[in-house]
Amino acid sequence: MSKERALPALRTLAPYSLAACLLGGSLLGWTSTAQAHGAAAEMVPLRSTLEDFGATVRWNDYTQVFTLVKDGAYVEVKPNSKVALVNGKRLELHAPVVFRHGEAYVSKEFINDVFQSRLDQTFQIERTPHPLNPLTANEIDSVVKAIKASPHYQDDLRFARIALREPPKDQVWNFVLHGQPVSVDRQANVSMLEGKHVIEAVVDLKTQQVTSWTPIEGAHGMVLLDDFATVQQVIENSPEYAQALAKRGITDIKNVVATPLTVGYFDNKDGLTQDKRLLKVVSYLNTGDNNYWAHPIENLVAVVDLEQKKIVKIEDQGVIPVPMKPNSYDVAGTGKPLKPMHIIEPEGKNYTITGNSIRWGNWDFHVRLDQRVGPIFSTVTYNDHGKKRQILYEGSLGGMIVPYGDPDVGWYFKAYLDSGEYGMGTLTSPLARGKDAPDNAVMLENTLPDFTGTPVKIPNSIAVFERYAGPEYKHQEMGKPNVSTERRELVVRWVSTVGNYDYIFDWVFQPNGTFGIDAGATGIEAVKGVRSKTVHDATAKNDTRYGTLIDHNIVGTTHQHIYNFRLDLDVDGEKNTLTEVDPIVAPNTAGGPRTSTMQTETRLVDTEQQAAQKFDPATVRLLINPNKENRMGYPVGYQLIPYAGGTHPIAKGANFAKDEWLYHRLSFMDKQIWVTRYKPDEFYPEGTYPNRSNSDTGLGAFTKDNESIKDTDDVVWLTTGTTHVARAEEWPIMPTEWVHVLLKPWNFFDQTPSLGFAPDAPKAAAARQDGKAQSL
Repeated sequence: MSKERALPALRTLAPYSLAACLLGGSLLGWTSTAQAHGAAAEMVPLRSTLEDFGATVRWNDYTQVFTLVKDGAYVEVKPNSKVALVNGKRLELHAPVVFRHGEAYVSKEFINDVFQSRLDQTFQIERTPHPLNPLTANEIDSVVKAIKASPHYQDDLRFARIALREPPKDQVWNFVLHGQPVSVDRQANVSMLEGKHVIEAVVDLKTQQVTSWTPIEGAHGMVLLDDFATVQQVIENSPEYAQALAKRGITDIKNVVATPLTVGYFDNKDGLTQDKRLLKVVSYLNTGDNNYWAHPIENLVAVVDLEQKKIVKIEDQGVIPVPMKPNSYDVAGTGKPLKPMHIIEPEGKNYTITGNSIRWGNWDFHVRLDQRVGPIFSTVTYNDHGKKRQILYEGSLGGMIVPYGDPDVGWYFKAYLDSGEYGMGTLTSPLARGKDAPDNAVMLENTLPDFTGTPVKIPNSIAVFERYAGPEYKHQEMGKPNVSTERRELVVRWVSTVGNYDYIFDWVFQPNGTFGIDAGATGIEAVKGVRSKTVHDATAKNDTRYGTLIDHNIVGTTHQHIYNFRLDLDVDGEKNTLTEVDPIVAPNTAGGPRTSTMQTETRLVDTEQQAAQKFDPATVRLLINPNKENRMGYPVGYQLIPYAGGTHPIAKGANFAKDEWLYHRLSFMDKQIWVTRYKPDEFYPEGTYPNRSNSDTGLGAFTKDNESIKDTDDVVWLTTGTTHVARAEEWPIMPTEWVHVLLKPWNFFDQTPSLGFAPDAPKAAAARQDGKAQSL
C-alpha cells in the first residue's frame, strides 16, 4: 500500500515543498496582509487546493466553520482564526483562513501545517518491513529486468503473475510474535505465457537472478488483458463474422462489443481440440444507451484462436432480433437527491495503518493485494490481556465459479472461474468515496504488474472503515442503571469487476473476536435475447425454460455464484483438529416429570475426505487446538460457518448432473466444508491452471491421499454461494445481493472479550483524560 510508505519521505520535505509539489504551480496565488512569521503570506484558494490534495471540504454556514477530512485527519478551521482543530487538538497556523471576493484562501503552508502536524496518527512508519509485504514497484521492475536478462527470455513472453514468493510459515510467525528476522532473502514467483505455453520462474530479489525456469506441460494460462483487445480486433476484421451480423441487420461492426469468454472443457464434444489457446466470443450491440449488456446478439458465437489471431469457428443457431429498448442504468440526478449523511470522527481513527499492517483494538493483521484472488489477510492475531494470540495465518478468496444452466449455443459453456481464469485482483475496481465506501473510509493505493510487467498503481483499491453495528451487549436490571455498549466493526472492502458483474468483498472484524467475510454481487445480469415480450406470449414457455423474463425480449438466465475461501487457521498455534458437536435429544434418566433432555455429542474428524461435507447447520463445526485450554479446561477453538444468511437461494452445490464434464475439472463447489493438511503450494480450490483443465487439480487432488488432519497444521476451505433466479427488480442493474461466511471464537477466551476491547486511539484517550473538549 504505497500511501503509507510515501509518508516518511513526505515528512522530510522542507516547509512549502509539499504544498508546492501538490499544487504544481497551477493555482494562482496572491499575497495577503495576513502575517506568516512576520512576512506577508502567499495565499491559495482553500477549496480547490484541498480537493486537489484529496481532502473533502465542507462549509457550515451556521457555525461559520470549514471541515476538512482526509484519511484519518479531521480538521476544523474558522475564517480569520490562526488556530485549527486537528482530531480535537489545537494547532497554530502560519496564517489564518481569509475571504477575498467571496472565496476562502489559505496560506501555501496550510497543507504542511495541518497534514504533517503528526496530530493524525492513522498512518505509522513501518520500521521493520513485514516479510509478507507485497512487491514494490521497484521490485517488480527488478523481477522483469532479471527475466529479460535470462537466456531463456523470448520477446513474445507475457506476464500472467508476478508476486511475492512467501518465506517459510514458521519464520513469518516468529517475526510477528517474537520479532525474529526471516532468514531467507525475498524472492518472487513469476508465471508467464509464451504463446500458448505456460512457464514458471523464481527470481531472487537480492541477487536479481533467475533461480528456476520451469515450463508447465499441458497447462493453459490465464486470460490476459491484451487478449480482450485481440478478440475485439479479430471480430472487427472477420468477413465471416460481418456476414453473420448482416443477417441480423447489423452493418457497423464498430458498434459491436465482444466479450472474451473461456470455453471450458467437454472432452471434444464441442469440437474444440485441447491443445489450442481459445476463447469464445459472445457479442452485444452498442446502441448508445450506455448499456450494451441489454442488447445481446443472441445465437451467435465466434471461437477465436489467440495464437493465430483469427476466428476458427462460427456457431450460428438462427436469428433472434436484438432487443433494442433503451435500458440505461445511469439515472444519477433524475430523482430527488438524498440529504447528506456525514460520518464524522472528530478525534481521528480508532485504528492505525503501518505499512501493510492494520491494528484495531485487540486485532492486528497484515493485508496485501494479489493479482489473482485480491486481498490476502495474513498473521491475524488478537491481543488477549497482553498476549498476542494466533488465529489466522492466511486467508483470502480461494476461487469462485459462476455456472449457467442454459444448454443453448451461447450459454452451455459458461462456467466462469473468475479468479483462476481472469485474475480478479487485476480487475480491481477503484472505489468511490461516499458511494462504494462511506465518507469516513481510508482509501489505500496498491501496485500490481500488468501483462508487460509494468507496475500499475490502482488508486482507492481498498477501503478501511469503522462502522456502528448495533449494541455489543445490553442489560437493564430492574431499578438499576442500564448497562450497554455499542458494537463497532472494522471493515476492509475490495471490489472486482469481472465483465458484467461487480463483486464486493468485505472482511469484517468485531471486538468480540468474531470475524467474517461478506461477498456481494451487483452489476448487470447476463441476459439472453428472446422473442417473447410477456409470459402470455406463445413463445414464452420455451423462452423462459432456463430463466426469467425480466424485460420485453430479455431473459435473465438462471445461474449460480459460488465462492470458496481459503482460511489457513492457526488457532492458538498450528496443531489443530476438526471437531463436530451435534445437539441431540436424549432420554431423561435423572427422574422428574421430563421424558427427554437436550445434550450434545462431540466427535473428532480424522481425515481430509471425512472433513469434506455438505453443510448441515444443525452441527457445530469447530477447528480446535487440543493442546491449549481455556480456564475451564475446554480446548480453544473457532466455529466454522459457511452460511450466515443470504438473500438469494443458497447454492448447496452446482446444479448439474453428476455426469457433466464440469465435475471432472472441479469439485470445490459441491462441498461447503473442506479441511486439508497445510501444503505451501496448495492455494487454489480449482487448481493453479484451471483454464481448459480436464481434471481436478484443486481440492479433489489435495484430498486424494486422504491424509490425517488430527493435531496437524490444517487449512479450512469454506464454500458459500447462491443460486441466482432472476427477478424484474434486478434489471437493468442489480442491487447488491450478499452471502456471508463467519468464524466465531468457541471457548477460545475465558470470558466475553468485548469487556477488554481497547480501540487503538491514544489521542482520543488523552483528549478524554483532559476532561474537557478543545474549542476553536
